[in-house]
Parts: sequence; C-alpha cells; structure tokens
Amino acid sequence: MQGALPESEARRGAPPGSAGGGRRAAAALAIAFVAFTGGCSVKKFAVRQVGDALSSGTSVYETDPDVELVGDALPFSLKLVESLLDVTPRHRGLLVTAAKGFALYALAYVDTPGEILVEEDFERGQALRERAKRLYLRSLGFSMRALEAAYPGFTDDIRTAPRQAASRIRKKDVELLYWAGAALGLSISTDPTDPRMVVRLGEVDALIEQAIDLDESWDRGSLHEFRLRLEAARPTGGDPELVEGSFRRALALSSGERAGLYVAYAEAAAVPAQNRELFDEMLEKALAINADEFEEYRLLNHIAQRRARWLQSRADDLFL
Repeated sequence: MQGALPESEARRGAPPGSAGGGRRAAAALAIAFVAFTGGCSVKKFAVRQVGDALSSGTSVYETDPDVELVGDALPFSLKLVESLLDVTPRHRGLLVTAAKGFALYALAYVDTPGEILVEEDFERGQALRERAKRLYLRSLGFSMRALEAAYPGFTDDIRTAPRQAASRIRKKDVELLYWAGAALGLSISTDPTDPRMVVRLGEVDALIEQAIDLDESWDRGSLHEFRLRLEAARPTGGDPELVEGSFRRALALSSGERAGLYVAYAEAAAVPAQNRELFDEMLEKALAINADEFEEYRLLNHIAQRRARWLQSRADDLFL
C-alpha cells in the first residue's frame, strides 16, 4: 500500500519565514495556548488551529530517511492526533492524518515484521499480524468517521450496498476512499482465512473503484497500484490482465519513482506465473531507485526496498 501527501512548502524550498514555517509557529503557539486556557470554545479554536497545521503539507514522517526514527516517533504523534480529535472529533484534516498514520505504522512496523517473523517463530509472527489487523481497523475507523460526517448513513450503507454507498462519494473525498479501502484491504490480508473479513472484499472493491472513477491519477497512480495488490491478494486468485493493466497505468502515472510498485508487481505477477526472470528484474528496479531522491516517497521507498531485499532472500522458496 502506498500513498503520499501533496508536495509541501519544504519540497519547494520554502524558507523558515514562509507559509510553511508560519503554520508550524502558529501550531506551537496554539499548543501553548491550549495548555493555559480553560475556556471550551477557545480551546476548540486553538485545537482546530493545531489540527490545520498538523494536517497540511507533506508529513515529516514521509520525508524522513531514518526508518527507525520514524517508527519510534509515530506512536507519540498518533496519540497526540487522537487527543486532539477528542476535542474536535469532526476535524477532517486530523481524521485523514490519523487514518494515514495508523495504516502506515501498521504496515511498516507491525505487519511486515510479523510476516517475516512467521517463518522463524509462527506464534510471535501471528501475534504481530493480529496486532496489525487491529491497527488497520483503527485506521479504517477514522476514515469512516470522516466519510460519515460528510455523507450521513455511509457507515451502514457500505456494509449492505457497497457500490451504491460508494457512488455517493464526490471527487474531493478520493483521499478518504483510498485510505478506507487500503485499511480494510490490509486488515483482510493479515488473515485471509477469516470469513468474517474476506466477505468484506466487496466493500474494498467498491471504495477503490469509485476512487479510480473519480480521479484515477490521484497521488500519481496510488489507486492503480493498490488495485494491483488487491487483485493479487484475492483468495481465489486475481485477474492477470487487471494486474498487468493496473501496473502499466500506475507506472505511467508515477514515472517509475515508487519502489513499492515494482515490488508489488514482482509478488502479484511474477510469483504466481513462476517467472523468476521477471521477479529478479522487478526487484532490481526497486532497489535501483534512489530512495532519497523523491522526497514525498522517501520513507515508502526505503520500506519497499527492505521488502525487496527480503523477497530476494526468499527467492529459492518462492520458485520451484
């Protein structure tokens, strides 16, 4: 799963006194103000200011090259966002930030390590994946809160009539469709034998297809990349033509800047087809990317390259 925020002022070279620096300074002042005020309405106003600052621009977590540092810092940040949402529970920016943050943390620091550990210690690995499932569902909850606020009744409707419910969502909320679909799809992938979760694949399909219909180029092909992963993860096997088409479209929209796309294609196309040459080629392309060159994909590229190296170490087990 990949998804990046729009470019920040930092990417465009904004100096400390620019709009980006101003927002951060305003956030710091607002936090200090909240600490000393007891007025409910004033407190909510200050928290909204903090929320606006925290949820605008590219996250420092996505652009930091130190994967371990990000992993250590994310839990505190996520709890801070949750505490702000206790004061302003309908703040769209904070809800999106929480949805993204919990999904990213679960994928990079809980689910993937658990998937790797399963081979050495099944019980510990499964425990990590079960925790990842809970974190993905937590992420889903924030997306659903935002969608429910904008489209009353959506939470119930998506369970009973997924396509009809998703068709209500407008283009301005494509980001919410993506994170809701990604969180739900990833939670299903942690245990594809759980029929209570697998039956919800129809909801994931509806969310992602609606997002693609509204804005297929959102985040430079992330929607097509996720559909590729989703198709490959189906218990009954995916449609090879859809996998191929999704890869080609995501590749064109991303200009080949995301290592995760090559890793996803290696797993989705090369392994099922037992094409070792394609597998090696895709992983080499993923590793050839300079992870620090494309700032908005920096963290995701580092994480994808870690997975690529792990897959390379397992190649003899994956191919007959």
